[in-house]
Amino acid sequence: MNSLNSILLEGNLVRDPESKTLPSGSEVCNFSIAADRFYKPAEGELEKEVSYFDVEAWARLGTACAQNLKKGRGVRVVGRLKQDRWTDPEGKTKSKVKIVAEHVEFKPVKKDAAQSQEDMAPAEPAPVF
Repeated sequence: MNSLNSILLEGNLVRDPESKTLPSGSEVCNFSIAADRFYKPAEGELEKEVSYFDVEAWARLGTACAQNLKKGRGVRVVGRLKQDRWTDPEGKTKSKVKIVAEHVEFKPVKKDAAQSQEDMAPAEPAPVF
């Protein structure tokens, strides 16, 4: 029986996604998101904590992410955690945990703040995959 392995995360892309097609024909899209957390210590000002997460999307979802995501765009990712393990050239065991996306919701694109209100078109709809 599988253990529960599920994550829901919202944040903004920190750089443009990178996409590649594998020899098998499958597409994989990798991107990183930053998720902010605001908190107020017992004494003091409001503080901001930023965490960065690597995300991997496969097949049609990877294609959609590669076509629609750009640096700064907000996303909601539902997926699972995966730990990659390898041995570096010096013989040390390394590992990294990433998110394998099962569902990605693209947040609406914000228009340039310099545009006047009457010139602004409605925000691009947020597709869900």
